[in-house]
Amino acid sequence: MRRSHSIWLLAIVALLGLWLWTKRAGDGELRPADAPPISAQQAAEIAYPAFLPVEAHAVLDRIASGAAHPYRQDGSVFQNREGRLPPQPRGYYREYTVPTPGADSRGTRRIVTGGDPPVEYWYTADHYRSFRRFEWHPPEAR
Repeated sequence: MRRSHSIWLLAIVALLGLWLWTKRAGDGELRPADAPPISAQQAAEIAYPAFLPVEAHAVLDRIASGAAHPYRQDGSVFQNREGRLPPQPRGYYREYTVPTPGADSRGTRRIVTGGDPPVEYWYTADHYRSFRRFEWHPPEAR
């Protein structure tokens, strides 16, 4: 019974976060006001890795749906200059900002995807000094 409460709570938090994100005042960055919201059932079916901050959930949803991202750098090529990810041809990796609550800038948190469409996912909380690979399968891929 506790699991069903957790799923509904996750769905409500995800929808609230998405709604707040689309309603933020303009700061010169692109906002996906026309992005279709996900339903509570869809949010409940998505399994996010437990170590990811809740703000990463909306980032993954936008990556999966092809919706617009809030920062112009999102979706740009991650060059892996430090070689902390496995070697791949240029353009294989893409980076996306995971917002940091209260930060005045993009912060240090990112999701880096590999492949087009993405077949691998990495998270960094310290601006590329370390990465943690995770599995995530968008609802359409299940």
